[in-house]
Amino acid sequence: MSIVEKIKSNPALKKLALRLMIPANEHRPRLWVRWLVNPFVHQKGKGSIIRSRTRMDVFPYNRFVMGFKSVIEDFATVNNGVGEVIIGNQTIVGIGNVIIGPVTIGNEVMLAQNIVISALNHGFEDVTVSPRRQKETCKQITIEDDVWIGANAVITAGVTLGKHCIIGAGSIVTKDVPPFSVAVGNPAKVIKKYNPASGIWERVNAAGN
Repeated sequence: MSIVEKIKSNPALKKLALRLMIPANEHRPRLWVRWLVNPFVHQKGKGSIIRSRTRMDVFPYNRFVMGFKSVIEDFATVNNGVGEVIIGNQTIVGIGNVIIGPVTIGNEVMLAQNIVISALNHGFEDVTVSPRRQKETCKQITIEDDVWIGANAVITAGVTLGKHCIIGAGSIVTKDVPPFSVAVGNPAKVIKKYNPASGIWERVNAAGN
């Protein structure tokens, strides 16, 4: 069993480790973690860029991986505190994006501005307790290769976006979107699919055909 696994399996050690890494009432790592630990734990591919005004709330106990020639633009926030964040090759994370793991993003993905991709939810069922103090739940988000997501879209927990699908600006995606399709709206619905036989992007009727 590795040191990380031992700490995770022991509540007392886990609590102590988190206290050492995270300042009180904050959700980002201490400076010493960002400078002295993360660069040796996380993987950043050749030619990749993380802009100086990006907020990287990444911790050493979960993976953060960034492929080659990818970019995370200014004012974005990336958080792997509750699940790993994997970003592929030649992918663009646009200005003001928020990514909260567990999230896997493929190769050559384009994320426009102010997109929220959050795999984290809070419980709310117990009305005697604030949702802030109720149990957190996480469901993996997967964004496959060649996806394009328009500005101000929201991708909710548990969603998979198939290869080369397009998400319209301002859409709220609550269900999986199949490969080679266009989805728009709140909640997002598929309005076009690529037909490989005809080589045309064809409109989907109300029945979904």
